[in-house]
Amino acid sequence: MSSGMESEGGSGSSESVEARLGAAVQGYQGAVDDFDRELARLMGVNETDLRCLEILLSVPEITPRELSRRLGLTTGSVTTMLDRLEKLAYLTRTPHPDDRRKTLVRVTPEAAQRAYGLIGPFIEDAGRQVRDRYTPEQLELVADYLTFTRDIQQGHVERLREVPASRATRTGGRQSPGPRGGAAR
Repeated sequence: MSSGMESEGGSGSSESVEARLGAAVQGYQGAVDDFDRELARLMGVNETDLRCLEILLSVPEITPRELSRRLGLTTGSVTTMLDRLEKLAYLTRTPHPDDRRKTLVRVTPEAAQRAYGLIGPFIEDAGRQVRDRYTPEQLELVADYLTFTRDIQQGHVERLREVPASRATRTGGRQSPGPRGGAAR
């Protein structure tokens, strides 16, 4: 994806800004994957369970059907995942107050405390370093870029979910064995 824009910095590189941006985003995604894998290891869950906990931390409550939709899993897979997380005391399930056929899922205060205890140092350190390096105007541009590209990526996630798998898929997500040995994303 080249527009003819060349690097103009002290690096002396003729690599396009698009290529550098693509490599930076790929590196960032790999670092996020590595961080999530370590969080999953420390929480004693797999990466799909961790993504479920991330969703639960962002909302007061959610239905299993909505979790199924957001995670791209079958309702049966979500039930199995919720059973695992409930055994770990990471969530509770209660009947919906208006529709007894539905269930509401909530993260437990203990799970939230454990998760924030692990990610809090990162959030504080990253926030401080980013604020020290960039102006508010630059941060507005970065936030816009991340939101815009997230929406693009989410659209393609939905597109891929419509493509039939070439073989049966696993449920429950990747296990968290530790860092990937230089695997490319």
